[in-house]
Amino acid sequence: MPDDNLNRYFVSVNHGLIQEERSESSEYEVLLSSDELTVLQDLLTDLASGDDYAFRRAVVPYKSADHDDGAEQFDDATIRLFQYLHDHGTDETRQQIESLNVLQKLENTGYQDEGYGTGSPTNK
Repeated sequence: MPDDNLNRYFVSVNHGLIQEERSESSEYEVLLSSDELTVLQDLLTDLASGDDYAFRRAVVPYKSADHDDGAEQFDDATIRLFQYLHDHGTDETRQQIESLNVLQKLENTGYQDEGYGTGSPTNK
């Protein structure tokens, strides 16, 4: 049974929205206190900021995207956001995130694979 101090919110990561009523763009349902809502808002803001920075860095033709600070910031923000949604989500939200396998994919970058060595000219 949900805590009486928790409110139901519907979150669209794609649109960076938190709503009190479900809409077509709502992807995830979470139960949050007012303090937890503030944390979620901050996480969405961090993700948007990281996305903007990664986008600006993407147009530099001589810079590899691998190990780039912008890409790493975006990945870190994405992991934090999805972990938070998973931790505070309904059963359905947790199952959705688990079915995406997004947390494991973002944490397992594959940088240990051949071609990512420090001697590679495309890496930092």
